[in-house]
Amino acid sequence: MTGLVYTSQSKKDLNKIGLHIAQDNPRQAVNFLRALREQCKKISEAPKAYRPRPELGKGLRSCAFGNYVVFFFEEPGLVRIVRVLHGAMDIEAQFTEKIQPETTKPS
Repeated sequence: MTGLVYTSQSKKDLNKIGLHIAQDNPRQAVNFLRALREQCKKISEAPKAYRPRPELGKGLRSCAFGNYVVFFFEEPGLVRIVRVLHGAMDIEAQFTEKIQPETTKPS
């Protein structure tokens, strides 16, 4: 089984999404974030099934989920979620420098 980790930036993204949705519907925010995390688990089960994004970073892939896009790297035995962004954003502007997978696993 492939491990799943979230970078600090992706955790900030999820928090921001939750707060935004909660302004209108706190219960929906909880449900949406739960479903989004479940989608991230599915990503970790078959990461190669998702779209490669070489224009944003070597080895980077993405998965659309509702109005959002999950960006991740597949590493040996690990999927690292690096960003979760709204699809209407200028995605390329959020990746001002092409990002690379981290070479160390979290402790």
